[in-house]
Formats: sequence, C-alpha cells, structure tokens
Amino acid sequence: MSAKVNVSANSRALGIDSGEKRLNELGYKQELRREMTLFKTLAITFSSMAVFTGTPLYGQSLLYAGPASLIWGWVVVTFFTWFVGIAMAEICSSFPTTGSLYFWAAHLAGPVWGPFASWCCAWLETIGLVSGISAQAYSGSQALQMIILLSTGTNKGGGYLAPKSIFLCIYMALILIWAILNSFALKVIAYLNILSIWWQILGGMVVIIMLPLVATTTQPASYVFTHFEMSPESTGISSKPYAVIMSVLLSNYCLYGYDTAAHLTEETKGADKTGPIAILSSIGIITVFGWAYNLALTFSIRDPRYLYEKTNETAGSLVPAQIIYDAFYGRYQNSTGAVVFLCIIWGSFFFCGLSVTTSAARVVYALSRDNGIPFSPIWRRLHPKHKVPINAVWLCAAIAVILGLPILKLNVIFNAIISVSTIGWVGGYAVPIFARLIMAEEDFKPGPFYLGKARRPICLVAFFWICYTCAAFLLPTLYPITWDTFNYAPVALGVALTLIMLWWGLDARKWFTGPVRNIDNQNGHV
Repeated sequence: MSAKVNVSANSRALGIDSGEKRLNELGYKQELRREMTLFKTLAITFSSMAVFTGTPLYGQSLLYAGPASLIWGWVVVTFFTWFVGIAMAEICSSFPTTGSLYFWAAHLAGPVWGPFASWCCAWLETIGLVSGISAQAYSGSQALQMIILLSTGTNKGGGYLAPKSIFLCIYMALILIWAILNSFALKVIAYLNILSIWWQILGGMVVIIMLPLVATTTQPASYVFTHFEMSPESTGISSKPYAVIMSVLLSNYCLYGYDTAAHLTEETKGADKTGPIAILSSIGIITVFGWAYNLALTFSIRDPRYLYEKTNETAGSLVPAQIIYDAFYGRYQNSTGAVVFLCIIWGSFFFCGLSVTTSAARVVYALSRDNGIPFSPIWRRLHPKHKVPINAVWLCAAIAVILGLPILKLNVIFNAIISVSTIGWVGGYAVPIFARLIMAEEDFKPGPFYLGKARRPICLVAFFWICYTCAAFLLPTLYPITWDTFNYAPVALGVALTLIMLWWGLDARKWFTGPVRNIDNQNGHV
C-alpha cells in the first residue's frame, strides 16, 4: 500500500486531528504545536485585516474623486473580494499547511510546472508579508505621531509633531516589540489577538457610532453617497476613470490578509474545516465594519477643504485625525476625546502588525523548511521550548526595519510600501487560484469545503480581479511625476523579481522542487 494509505490508517487508529491527518497525507510531519481553536485563528486572521487599516489612505482617496467613489468603491471591491476568498477557502480546506499559498501552487500546478509556480508564489508571498509589517509599522507610527501632537497642544497650539528621525525610531520600536512578542509561544500571540478582535469590534463600534453623534456639523447623505469631486490641482489627475481607480485603492488595500488563517493551519485544530471558516468570517466582519467606519468618517466631515491644510491642527498629516479632532473640539472645546479615539485606532495597527509578523515568520519558516531561501537551516530552526520559528521572526523584523530607512529622505515611502505589500501579498493569491482554474478536476482531492462545478467561474473572476488590483497599485498616484511623487513600487518590485527570476534560471531550477516531504514515503512513518 502507498504511504498515504498507511498514514491515513495510522491517523484513524491514533484518533489524531483531521488537519494533522491531512498534513501527514501530504507528506509533512506535525512539528508545530496544534493548539489553536477556531476563535483564536479567526482572531489572528481578523487582526491581520483590521478595521482601521485604511485610515492613512482615507484622505488620499477622498481627494481623488470625492466621497461617492470612496464609499461605493468599497462595495464593489467587497463583491469581488468574496470570489477570491471563496476560491482560497476551497484550496485551504484541501491543503491545510503552514506553507499555504506556495504549497498550494506546487500541488495544483502539477509535477512539471509545480516547482516554478511554487517558487514564484513563495517569493511574492514573502515580499508581500514582510513589507506588510512595514506598512503597519508606518501606520502605527503615524497614529502615535498624531496622538502626541494632539496631547501636547495641536499644530496650532505649539504641540509636538515628531520629525522624521523620531518617526523612524517609533517605526523601529514597533517592529522590535512585535518580534519580541512573536518569540514567545503561540499561545501568547493567540491571547493577544483574542484581545485584538474584541478591541477592534468594540472599539470599532464606539468610533463608528459615537463619531457622527459627537460631530456638531455633519454632511448630508447626498454628499456622502452621490458627491463626486476631483482635485486636479492637488493630484494632477484630470481623468475621471483614473481618479476613481486611485480612490478605490483604499478598499483594495484594506480587503486582503485573510490568508493568515491558512498560515496557521498546522497549529490549528481541525484546520481543514476551521481554516475556510476563518477566511470567510474575516471577510464578512471586515466588510461590514470597514464600510461603516468609512461612512462614519465621511458623515462627520466639517469642512472638506480644511482637512488638507498644512496649518490645521493635525498639520494636514492624517485626514481622519483631523475629522475626529474637529468633531470633539466642536462639541467639547478640547482634544481629549480625539486622543482616545486615535488610541483605539493605534491599537488596531499594533495588533495588525503583530499578526502580520506572525504570518510572515510562518511563510519564511515554511519556505526554509523546503530549502527555498538562502541559509535555510538557520531560518527553519524552532525555539526548543516554545516551538516557534524564532529565527524567521527576527529575519522578517530586520528586513522590515531596513525597508523603513528611506523614511528619512522620501515623503512617498508609505505609498511605495503599501503598493509592494499589496502586489506581493495579493499577487501570491493569483498563482494557486490560476492553477486551480486550469487543473483537471480528477487531480484535485477536495476537503470539507468544496465548490464543485462552481469552482471554474469563481476562480476565473478571482484571478482577473487580482490582476486588476496589482496593476492599479503600479500606477503613478500623483502628477507631475517628480522624485517626491514617483511611485517607487514598480522599481522596487522589478529589481526584486528580476533577481529572484535570475536566481531561478541560473541555479534554483536545478534543485528547488517545491515542498519537500518529511515523512518517509515508504512506510508513512516520521
């Protein structure tokens, strides 16, 4: 009998977890501790998406095409995101492994194209997740910068606006804290993310409900849902379709990260069932709360033009912070409430960055386990007590710190970071989904969550939507193009992907075979 049959028989005899059973059938032994419940997995996945993720991009999106494009853009992006999520949930149910996307790509693409598909997917995913740490660190630093400013007197009242050097120190400190916390047992991260999901749901409800109630001046529904207004004098964009595409980037950026559940499947009980549930539940929660948050901000705007003035109370640095400040100062003549709300938002970034660091380390660990990264034996090493990939954690943290160094010189570094993160992260989704689209159905072993005949149209829509999203983030965001407005993402990605493809062509294709089985093929034993 085959190894798969022996593994399955042994699994039933021992009564082991269904996710571990499927992992053994795929050729991997259980190394990480399988102690995560559905709720804990959902908590970490939801934290990776976060209710307030789009806060830094809200001002830009509003400026490009006005509120109607921003609000309805969220609905459109949500609709297509469900196709991607459903396609990924089916694959996750069949392949509950920590390597997730790149493991899926290898098996779905078949023996001929599997290694190359796996290689491309693994590196796209790694680029996306590691730069995702940087994106959350930047967002958290910006929120903390506003908290300090409003706590010390506002921009008009002599408050302290952290300069770039201090901003970079805050950025690095956040990444350091995330790495330290991820060096402990996963139970610590799981409990923190249970706190996170309640923080974001309860905190989100407080902000969403209270902000429009506190604001003494609010915008009418006609402004929020139907007003379209371009700002070519500020953005340099006079084309309506282009402006709408730029405005919708906010939603594109917020509505991904749900694959985090897949990265945790080797540590989750019943992962072939809980993984898909966590993916789809996270999309559902963030769909509702994210849209409600955008509505709350937009209804609470006092003066749209004042939001962008460099002389306003927040120095025009973060539009949502100015909206929140105007609401509380207009009613109570102080900024205390605004500081409290910004602390809620900052907490969201903190928990999101913590979760993204967890995911990034798991992907690097899985790739190094299959010898797909330089010095793999170092990065796949687990902490002897906590059984976490501690070296992979610190590698991801170090790279994320390096990515943030241009903050000292470039004002557009955040746009470049989120573009690289989105393209890498979402682009990684495209490879297994495309492979699932074109593979023969008899070659696919379905899990509990199975689409059947619906998989082809769902995967087709999902694939084209991912292609559109990646293309949108490569476009220039401001005109005329100068050193201070240039979108550096195409350059950064171009260099990275060129080196990765050269490595493949000159060397890696000779030895990289994709996921490496670590269970004896002959007898099914570890």
